Amino acid sequence: MVRDDLYITVPSFFRCPISLDVMKSPVSLCTGVTYDRTSIQRWLDNGNNTCPATMQVLYTKDFIPNSNLQRLIQIWSDSVQQRVDSPESKAMTESHSVPSRDQVLTAVADVEGNSRVDQLVKIVRFALDSDENRDFLVKIEGFVARLVSLLFNVDAGVEFLELVVKALDLVVEKIEDHVWLNNSMLKKQREVESRCNCLDSLLLVLQQGSSDSRIASVRVLKSIAMDAESKQLIAEKEGLLSELLKLITPEKDPLLIESGLSCLIAISTPKQNKVKLVHLGAIRTFSKLLLEANMSVSIVEKVLKLLETMSSRKEGRVEICEEPECVGAILNKVIKISNVATEHAVTTLWSVCYLFRDQRAQEAVTKANGLTKILLLMQSNCSPSVRKMCSDLLKIFRVNSKSCLSCYDTKTTHIMPF
Repeated sequence: MVRDDLYITVPSFFRCPISLDVMKSPVSLCTGVTYDRTSIQRWLDNGNNTCPATMQVLYTKDFIPNSNLQRLIQIWSDSVQQRVDSPESKAMTESHSVPSRDQVLTAVADVEGNSRVDQLVKIVRFALDSDENRDFLVKIEGFVARLVSLLFNVDAGVEFLELVVKALDLVVEKIEDHVWLNNSMLKKQREVESRCNCLDSLLLVLQQGSSDSRIASVRVLKSIAMDAESKQLIAEKEGLLSELLKLITPEKDPLLIESGLSCLIAISTPKQNKVKLVHLGAIRTFSKLLLEANMSVSIVEKVLKLLETMSSRKEGRVEICEEPECVGAILNKVIKISNVATEHAVTTLWSVCYLFRDQRAQEAVTKANGLTKILLLMQSNCSPSVRKMCSDLLKIFRVNSKSCLSCYDTKTTHIMPF
């Protein structure tokens, strides 16, 4: 039996979306979602023809064993068993009870003292227990301010900062004055010269923290990316955008990938940030995610949203057209995933093929039978904006087709005497 608590956390993507238990025999449907074989087989045997997680109609009920995930689960399970059998396990269990409100008030008061790690553990445990507890914490006068002040101490070490970031992430949505939080964590840097700042600590957690801590750090970053100035400050932090891109590679935790993509969407709106992401190789990273078969609908939608954002800049369009298989991967998601994914994909294709008139992109669409997909899409119940972009794309490909036909006729006339 595995304890799912503060000390031993079951990674969410190890759980079957149906049973919520750790998967014994993970298999993937055509939608890319992975389930435990027993659970999904029962679902299909009951006459269902949809994916339980996405509710997409299955074009095939075949599933593929997810061997990589099964190996990861086995490695994790072996590691957990060693921890459960260790002498320290008993002591951890004894101290695992949720603190009372009085104990938490004491912990908050002493969170900057000598026993601050112990106090932070109590605070995190209390916050994890319920939404009501998180409401209680955020209403304690000076609590959030103390957490923010602790983030300015990067020398405290990554394990300490992980606890601070986890505690802040658990209550950040409860904070009413996000302008104050934004100013305290970011803009105060420009007013007061300091050896380190909050972004240093968040970056350290992204680089060295656990998967859960990295997710918390990304969420905190997203919550303070409120306006153009904040987004620019985040992007200007050396190494931070690069680290975010490292978090969204296919082999990472899906929750971490999705959180990282959400943060990049929030940060990428200023034009300088778009260009910087392009120069850091973001297009190649996004393309690799699109080419993965097991990505969730939500992840695909976010990747396509970012590609659409990048295509609004000339630098982004050039990279999309120069990246092998990128245009084909985008086209492959049209109609297939969701209405949201289709709109992002068509907008990007419209940008590179119609607005930018890149011949390589046009050839890639033609080679991937894109004209047929565009025609099918126009016959579907798509939005007016998508219909208009499809119409523009058809004009391009019809002109190209006539040009090719004219060239063929000319060559045919030339060789007829033979």
